[in-house]
Amino acid sequence: MAVPVGVFDPLPMFRQGVVAVLSAAGYDADDPKDVVAWAGQASTGVVLLTLGADEDWQLLGQLHERTQTAVVVLFDEVDAVTAARALRAGARSVLPRQVTAAALCRTIEATLDGQAVLPSNAATVLASGETTSDPGEAMPSEEQRTWLLRLATGTTVARLAVEAGYSERAMYRLLQALYEQIGVEGRMQAIIRAQARGWLR
Repeated sequence: MAVPVGVFDPLPMFRQGVVAVLSAAGYDADDPKDVVAWAGQASTGVVLLTLGADEDWQLLGQLHERTQTAVVVLFDEVDAVTAARALRAGARSVLPRQVTAAALCRTIEATLDGQAVLPSNAATVLASGETTSDPGEAMPSEEQRTWLLRLATGTTVARLAVEAGYSERAMYRLLQALYEQIGVEGRMQAIIRAQARGWLR
């Protein structure tokens, strides 16, 4: 009997592509609209869940609390701390979203066998108990986290400058320093990293 695999990702083309690849590999792959309900019925299956937005992390929590289905999470940008956070939240394995079909199938098989597949640096983070940042990455201050939250909700830099009491030019400089501090190159990467780290709460 083919192992059921549910694929949950925000992009329909990605979901359909993964379902096609897994179906060709012999899995009973599907992209259910309600992945929690699907997982509740597929006790021996696997859910592939792409994590990015806060809602995705909440979905991982629901899957962990309400079902017995193993969850393999995918990230656009995988780093050790975020991978470790996903494992603590209930994921069984962690992969980059651009993984090859062969590596994805190997990970599903390993996960079904009770093993965890994850970046080796994530194992180091888990062993050390580190939870907030990569070595050398400074945690943003409360004010900086507020800036990131405002940017994530669509606030312009000009509006943020007014709210924070800076000139627009000074705000750009402060944000650039923040991006360097957290190890990203620009606004979108900063928002993605902040969501993955849980800084937007």
